[in-house]
Amino acid sequence: MGSFKHFNRLAWIGMVVLALALAGSSKALAITSFARQTGLPCSSCHTIPPELTPFGRAFKLNGYTLTGMPQITAKPAHQEAGLSLNRNMPIAAFIQFAYAGTNRPQPGTENWNFEFPQAASLFLAGAMSDHVGSFIQVTYDPQGDHFSWDNTDVRYSNRRTFAGKDLVYGFTFNNNPTVEDLWNDTPAWGFPWVGPNQTPSPMAGTLVDGGLAQDVGGIGTYAMWDGHLYGAAAIYRSMHLGNPQPNAGVGFGINIRGAAPYWRLAWQQTMGNNYLEVGTYGMHVASTPNAVTGPEDFYTDVAADAQYERILPTLNNNTISVHTSYIHESSNLLATFAAEGAGFPQHNLSTFKLDGTYHFRNKYGATVGYFNTWGTADPVLYAQNPIDGSGSGSPNSDGYTLQFAYWPWQNIDFTAQYTGYLKFNGGTTNYDAAGRNASDNNAAYFTAWFIF
Repeated sequence: MGSFKHFNRLAWIGMVVLALALAGSSKALAITSFARQTGLPCSSCHTIPPELTPFGRAFKLNGYTLTGMPQITAKPAHQEAGLSLNRNMPIAAFIQFAYAGTNRPQPGTENWNFEFPQAASLFLAGAMSDHVGSFIQVTYDPQGDHFSWDNTDVRYSNRRTFAGKDLVYGFTFNNNPTVEDLWNDTPAWGFPWVGPNQTPSPMAGTLVDGGLAQDVGGIGTYAMWDGHLYGAAAIYRSMHLGNPQPNAGVGFGINIRGAAPYWRLAWQQTMGNNYLEVGTYGMHVASTPNAVTGPEDFYTDVAADAQYERILPTLNNNTISVHTSYIHESSNLLATFAAEGAGFPQHNLSTFKLDGTYHFRNKYGATVGYFNTWGTADPVLYAQNPIDGSGSGSPNSDGYTLQFAYWPWQNIDFTAQYTGYLKFNGGTTNYDAAGRNASDNNAAYFTAWFIF
């Protein structure tokens, strides 16, 4: 009881700190280079960033190339290349400050920590030519004290008529499966959009749900037909940034053998003030852990997703948005089992997420989210370890996230977030067989983002 009171007291201190910050500041976190390029406010493309509006989805689909600024141009000729170039370099930057803590301290560490900064990023984002645009991000990690490549999507886009309907099509080079997606119910841009990096998180996750982010490189193609039917396909290979090339695979649990295919199919429909998207996506990976030859592990992830939005004209055009996804992963860990890293080869893992946000126009947003992960228990694969292990060998975790966001200006964001765990790494009480309970990892998090 004493530790819970201490947690509540510190949480209230955090709320006071946030309130003082808000009082000293007079919306949404978006890439300002896009705003400079188009001449449009950030709210044209975003509600709660990175959550996209219909216009934002169209802007991304068409290759980030819409522009309202002066161009340097040259018309193409028979033996001369053309040119269409923004007069200004499409650069943006952001810095993020954070304060976070857990219900119970992690043994041997200080609880409730400030991070100034938690992260800082530079962006090269915008039109490169008539049909080519980019979203390129490099991020500074204060704990590692270095910059590293972050989400990247460079794409070519064009359009034509097919079967009497408009067809937008293109190609993408990217480093994170789902980063090229238009919706906010897939992993790269799904809720929670921000979160702490110093609090415990569940040990198990499907591969397509961020398990390959920035560690792979891929090329793909996509198309939207008649504004309704969307399809995409890509292939990926391991990159392992910061390591010598050609890749030797040593020290990496995932080394893609051959090429890993990714697929995506979705349908979107607007009905008056209502919008609905339903889709599916998935990926198959063959991997040789810690090597580039030898026994292989196999992962197949198949997912279903949906996104619903409703505008409320009678309530000042406030908006409700709902996102949900279900991912099922079947794995055959032959190599990991042979190396005694798993108790047996065949495993299943599933994740379910659901979140809903009430947008007070583009200045406030209140979000409630639920998450659940469950799968095959394996005391070797999910080994016992204090805090981040499982005493039962089970990967099962579930909980909720509450978030309130405020944007005094469209390029400044203040967020308060609370994550509660109903189950953590297979248990509610003493889940790690070292005396820690799931609720001990409940975390409060306060952050401020400034983008310019």
